[in-house]
Amino acid sequence: MDQGFVRALTPSVIGALVRRGADFAAAEDATQEALVEALHRWPGEPPRDPTAWLVTVAWRKFLDATRAQTSRRERELRVAREPAPPLGSAHDDALALYFLCAHPSLTSASAVALTLRAVAGLTTRQIAEAYLVPEATMAQRISRAKRTVAGVRLDEPGDVGTVLRVLYLVFNEGFSGDVDLAAEAIRLTRQLAALVDHEEVLGLLALMLLHHARRAARRTADGAVVPLAEQDRTRWDTAAIAEGVALLQAALARDRLGEYQAQAAIAALHADARTTAETDWVQIVEWYDELVRLTPNPVVLLNRAVAVGEADGARAGLAALDELDPGLPRYAAVAAHLHERDGDLVTAAALYAEAARAATSAAERDHLVLQAARLNQRAAAPPAP
Repeated sequence: MDQGFVRALTPSVIGALVRRGADFAAAEDATQEALVEALHRWPGEPPRDPTAWLVTVAWRKFLDATRAQTSRRERELRVAREPAPPLGSAHDDALALYFLCAHPSLTSASAVALTLRAVAGLTTRQIAEAYLVPEATMAQRISRAKRTVAGVRLDEPGDVGTVLRVLYLVFNEGFSGDVDLAAEAIRLTRQLAALVDHEEVLGLLALMLLHHARRAARRTADGAVVPLAEQDRTRWDTAAIAEGVALLQAALARDRLGEYQAQAAIAALHADARTTAETDWVQIVEWYDELVRLTPNPVVLLNRAVAVGEADGARAGLAALDELDPGLPRYAAVAAHLHERDGDLVTAAALYAEAARAATSAAERDHLVLQAARLNQRAAAPPAP
């Protein structure tokens, strides 16, 4: 079956779902899943009416996703109405599902993707963005994972490392995306800490608390992005910071460093600074070096370039950035920041505009557009007498 022919039907299917009441983004996600299923099934059993088949399958997948999302939101509302559980609270069915989806028959990457989709309720697009892969690739990965566990008895739970990875990605989506999952991720990680004596569980919980402590200051009242350097630090949650630091110290005392502990140490250094100027960037770069040793992924290297630019100057940061792939998400935004610090306002403005075009949220796009406009205005202004 020609994949191009199948994908050519996409606009018609999306349109049919929208007319039935689906929002455009959800219709796209459901259609993508239906297309993946078509590519697997049609060679053996081609339908008489391909468009009608796709609409039927996509609508079913949309309804399944809607029910899963509704269940998740109802669970979050129940949690919101209850006081936060203490560190030693008992586990619940949600945490058990995380372990079961991390089944030994799956690779770590497939287990994480399946859990995010089936249990956490994230869309295929959100998971693909977290993994820095195309949406179609992630849809195929999730479909393969579903086929792998089909008919398998899920009575053999997966490993802690995979569950931690899932919780980390769920928190990141709640912290930076459009779906509020951060509180649920913290709740489940607290439960995991009560059940499992593991330094990286403590490290992840510390990391979550230290980032979540800044949440109130990250947006204005109308939802605009507030960069870390401009945040009102009096709005940071000092109790969450204190708890996060205590957990981190307990984890580091075991002398078995892991990536979540290293990330938490970086977050703690930011939280410890009373102002941006007082941030210990040199020590932050040292922790990034440890993190690169533990997990040399491109996002870590991109963040390290920012820290190097703060610790050793913009030119040093740009040199570190030159070693990375310009196609990385946020590459243009980081390059813009470093060029601005280096005094090249024209290049920085162009890069901010480029980053805005690639932004995945309206708030991020608006922020980057404003940065580009600000620098264009400064660059065009006549020199001071």
